Amino acid sequence: MTERPIRKLLIVGGGTAGWMAAAAFARSLPPTIQTRLVESEAIGTVGVGEATIPPILHFNQMLGLDEDDFVRRTRATFKLGIQFRNWSTQGSEYFHPFGRYGADIETLPFHQYWLRLRHDSPELSGALAEYSLPTIAAAMGKFCRPSPDPKNTLSNLAYAYHFDAGLYAKLLRDYAEAAGVVRSEGRVAEVLMHANGFVSGVRLESGEVHEADFFIDCSGFRGLLIEGALKSGYDEWTHWLPCDRAIALPCASAGEPTPYTRSTAHAAGWQWRIPLQHRTGNGHVYSSAFMSDDEAETILRANLDGEVLAEPNKLRFVTGKRRKFWNRNVVALGLASGFMEPLESTSIHLIQTGISKLLNLFPDRDFNQADIDYYNRSTAIEYERIRDFLILHYHANQRPEPLWAQCRTMALPDTLREKLALWRNHARLFRIDDELFGESSWLAVLDGQGIPPRGYDPLADAVPLEKLRTLLPRIRAAIGRGAQAMPRHSEFIADNCAYGASTVPPGGQAAPPPKIESASARGFVTTTLSR
Repeated sequence: MTERPIRKLLIVGGGTAGWMAAAAFARSLPPTIQTRLVESEAIGTVGVGEATIPPILHFNQMLGLDEDDFVRRTRATFKLGIQFRNWSTQGSEYFHPFGRYGADIETLPFHQYWLRLRHDSPELSGALAEYSLPTIAAAMGKFCRPSPDPKNTLSNLAYAYHFDAGLYAKLLRDYAEAAGVVRSEGRVAEVLMHANGFVSGVRLESGEVHEADFFIDCSGFRGLLIEGALKSGYDEWTHWLPCDRAIALPCASAGEPTPYTRSTAHAAGWQWRIPLQHRTGNGHVYSSAFMSDDEAETILRANLDGEVLAEPNKLRFVTGKRRKFWNRNVVALGLASGFMEPLESTSIHLIQTGISKLLNLFPDRDFNQADIDYYNRSTAIEYERIRDFLILHYHANQRPEPLWAQCRTMALPDTLREKLALWRNHARLFRIDDELFGESSWLAVLDGQGIPPRGYDPLADAVPLEKLRTLLPRIRAAIGRGAQAMPRHSEFIADNCAYGASTVPPGGQAAPPPKIESASARGFVTTTLSR
């Protein structure tokens, strides 16, 4: 037992990041630690983090949230992956699914055997997408939860959510406050410092002072503590990811909600479409060097499904990361830690992994430097690997516009160049440093955006060709039957978790489950998105 335990923890800033942290700490930290969150209702939130990836399920499960009630309260829909339109060329389309391709055959990944069959018998191989259950189901507008039976085709499903981020923050606030987290309203006027350079507290505009031993900076792009007070530095990545503006604009729903996010490339950026139960979230991410704000808004408005429901939210950002995510007694989460555009829905996930790592390295008042260094190093690697995956989308294109031509010819990070070199020769894909996006994710983008390998792994020849000619069509047929048997996405929601059908009173929240020891909550993030 430590002789200098943390006694007071202060979260500066609310929104999705602040209340995810507050809820996780309420669930995981010992009751001897007093947790307070300071936020101002006068400060708006960015409001674009509405699409997620599968590890969010583990976070909600760690909190003990009932999934159907969570979906109702956040007016959520389910997500099987992301549809990409116009990224390679105008009119092109592919799908990045959650989950594996095909089935286990021998020792090599499935795509090696598919490549061999495509080389020798292309009439039997079919398209790679035909071996993905989430891809086929999404195209049909189908959804169900995975089967627990590993022999069932439906066990290969993985999914995430689209939800209203504001409502999710409200749900987590209810949870955290019911578990003892104290909220204080007010805008921070001054950050107070100890003589040794550590943060001692904050003074609000009202004059109220809140002191603590440990601070979580969720103050958004401003980074009031991590940058404003501690000058932690920032690594900018706009030379690789040149978009620096976004316009978010909700509209009325049109038709049934799709069980996937849509990303559509435009002349100088891309547009997101996120279907919720009560509306559709939209936004245009673009580069101000290649497109004016007015032109970007015009393009966005011309590509909406329904009536505009609010004024546009216009954002400016600099893609990159803090040089120190944890500096002295401050840890930055969310936008305070860095920003990468929501192309692969990683914003909320990076909050989640930051919380998970922090629970594994939770300090005492001595703030061991080895723990801090490990947190910073592992988080930097995580950001860099996600950065590389996003760069691939921009780099692998044949579009004629200046932005796309620049991205196609730009110098790549060494880590991405190595990944592409391994792929181009024998279609080899390896996960490095526990990176988020696994083999299937890289495979989806490489195949979808037209970067074919020169060949396949020579060991694939160990399987008789006749076996592949018989087996792969059977796998493809089984996947098609599985998707056909699933209910429609809209029907699944109507039968299980439609907004307005909740038995929980509006604004109500059942008491959270009993606290558990910190060690039991660790590892609630599954870092691999797909195999």
